[in-house]
Amino acid sequence: MSGEIVLVTGGTGFIGAHCIVELLHAGYRVRTSIRSLDRADDVREMVRLGEADPDGIEFVAADLMSEDGWPEAVEGAMFVLHVASPFPVRQPKEERELITPARDGALRVLRAAGDAGVRRVVLTSSFAAIGYRSDPGRLFTEEDWTDLSMPHLTPYIKSKTIAEHAAWEFVEGNGRGLELAVVNPVPVFGPVLGSDFSTSVEILRGLLNGRAPAVPPGATTGVDVRDVADLHVRAMTHPDAAGERFIAVAGDPITFHDLAMLVRDRLGADAKRVPTRVLPRWLVQAGALVSSDLRAIVPQMRRTQGASHEKARRMLGWEPRPTEDAIVASAESLVRLGLVNA
Repeated sequence: MSGEIVLVTGGTGFIGAHCIVELLHAGYRVRTSIRSLDRADDVREMVRLGEADPDGIEFVAADLMSEDGWPEAVEGAMFVLHVASPFPVRQPKEERELITPARDGALRVLRAAGDAGVRRVVLTSSFAAIGYRSDPGRLFTEEDWTDLSMPHLTPYIKSKTIAEHAAWEFVEGNGRGLELAVVNPVPVFGPVLGSDFSTSVEILRGLLNGRAPAVPPGATTGVDVRDVADLHVRAMTHPDAAGERFIAVAGDPITFHDLAMLVRDRLGADAKRVPTRVLPRWLVQAGALVSSDLRAIVPQMRRTQGASHEKARRMLGWEPRPTEDAIVASAESLVRLGLVNA
């Protein structure tokens, strides 16, 4: 693997930075695309916190909404981890604000990769492209796809589903031998390396800061960001991973109330503001009529989104950390980096 270049798109992001760390630990040469080269030092600092040497990282300025920079980004690369994609804390009023960059950005990267002779692209999709169907309450697998005709789907759910469909269609019709593998993470926790992290961790930070008087009803699955990065690298290199999807999930769902109690128990005084009461379902449903934030919670209340990582374990030998460990690692790192109010 020595000397092989891997492009990681979105190196400033939570998953992207951890992918860079994983690749450096494995001995790859890493190039990363960022929207502004002014963020290069931020990436280097995150990589240092991940206990990897950032000195050899190459940086290229490229944006998902522009053709500029992508030919340079993929030049000479053997693999691409396409991690970059918008994931806002608050849902936009216009769904195309998420759908367009997610879909067009994925196609832009795939097209450039195919033109450059890249061997394989690993696309970071989401469980959002799998688990929203009319048959909730069962164990979802990689054979499932979200039903876009369902009501109450958020722009984020639609964007990930549409972008992944577009990626598969491109590779099957125009890929010129380019291989594609897809990783579909559930909500991602784990240690933060800076101020860029997942919406899941931002929600956790809100609980630690006491921004809400109660936790939402319902449950969530989870996975550690370090395990998501590991799965990307396994999907990048394993011969049998081409043409496959892999759900990144650690285990069974955990209720938001149990999550809150776990953090309070493990962090003690640092979690004193975390609420223990549960927001009534009727209040969430009523508030969803006027609040996009509460509207995003409604699908979570309606289903227990259990998912299986059996395929990733069987094909790639992937063994994730327990969900509880990932959540606690998030909380501890937020406190350690001073990202929680004292």
